[in-house]
Amino acid sequence: MIKEIVLYFFAAFFEILGCYSFWLYFKLDKPYYFLALGVSSLIAFAYLLTKVNLEFAGRAYAIYGGIYIISSLFWLYFVEKQDFNRWDIIGSLIVFLGVAVILLGNQK
Repeated sequence: MIKEIVLYFFAAFFEILGCYSFWLYFKLDKPYYFLALGVSSLIAFAYLLTKVNLEFAGRAYAIYGGIYIISSLFWLYFVEKQDFNRWDIIGSLIVFLGVAVILLGNQK
């Protein structure tokens, strides 16, 4: 199960990096090579998500959605240097509970 969680967090990192690269290019007028970084990061994200040990994609995506939210808040804090507010923390705890229920309830 640890391997699964690590894969989800790596997938989230690459998806956020990919999308953030597009954000930088289109919203902040960064150089064109940010588009290449974005595309390659999104390919890595998609590949990593196929490596989780679940039978159905929809369930994998549901779990991933929660990990993505939590990872996005870490990105907010570490990359964009913004502090969490209480709603970020409360929402993350709710999401984490949902992810745990889906993940642990579907272990083989």
